[in-house]
Amino acid sequence: MISYAPLWETMKRKDATTYTLQVKGGISSSTVRRLKAGESVSTNTLDALCAILDCDLSDIIVYEKTGLSR
Repeated sequence: MISYAPLWETMKRKDATTYTLQVKGGISSSTVRRLKAGESVSTNTLDALCAILDCDLSDIIVYEKTGLSR
């Protein structure tokens, strides 16, 4: 499962808000809602987040193993 927990920590560390994401990066409010809900977003969105926050992908998302196997 992909978690956006690092995103919120990175935003806090960089003093950024969801408003910052929307205004500086053109991230839509519906995408911000998807991030808050832990839903999937596009790789273009992840790329934009890294650019806006000047960080690496690992500062945005983390993969957390679940008990489910495929």
